[in-house]
Amino acid sequence: MNVDQLVKKFQQKDVKAFEELYVMYSESMHGVIYNIVRDYNIAEEIMQDVFIKIWNKSDSYSPQKGRFFTWILNIARNAAIDKTRSKNFKKSKQNLDASFFVDIIKSNDNLDHKTDAIGIKAFVSKLAEKCKEVIELLYFKGYTQSEASEVLDIPIGTIKTRNRNCIQELRHMVLK
Repeated sequence: MNVDQLVKKFQQKDVKAFEELYVMYSESMHGVIYNIVRDYNIAEEIMQDVFIKIWNKSDSYSPQKGRFFTWILNIARNAAIDKTRSKNFKKSKQNLDASFFVDIIKSNDNLDHKTDAIGIKAFVSKLAEKCKEVIELLYFKGYTQSEASEVLDIPIGTIKTRNRNCIQELRHMVLK
């Protein structure tokens, strides 16, 4: 059964379709969420919440607006970013041990194997360096455009333009 058929069954609340989509996408989603929250258990919790949310809101997905995976990945990414901005999350990270930060520094290779389960790394690696930087910060590390502007020391307008242009270039490569 292809993905479109699975999604239609999923939208009709078919549990088997849900299970298949979970198997197909959970590892990729967990990888993206983990890259943002940097905590395995929290990433797992967010991923479960996202799957419940997409089950409950499955009727809001429209294939005309984009791919199903993109839809759930955006929901997952937004949920992870929301979590990092919550007071409880910020409090829990105040007294982190040094290994947390060493791991962040060490993971300069932005896309780990879980994030790359859909093969996006090959496409991102073909982009110009300035695109890789922006996409890594905004999509894989969960930075806001303002935060990315500060980190890269470039104007926010440039970040917005690069983001739009780089995503457009990435979309063109993927859909070729």
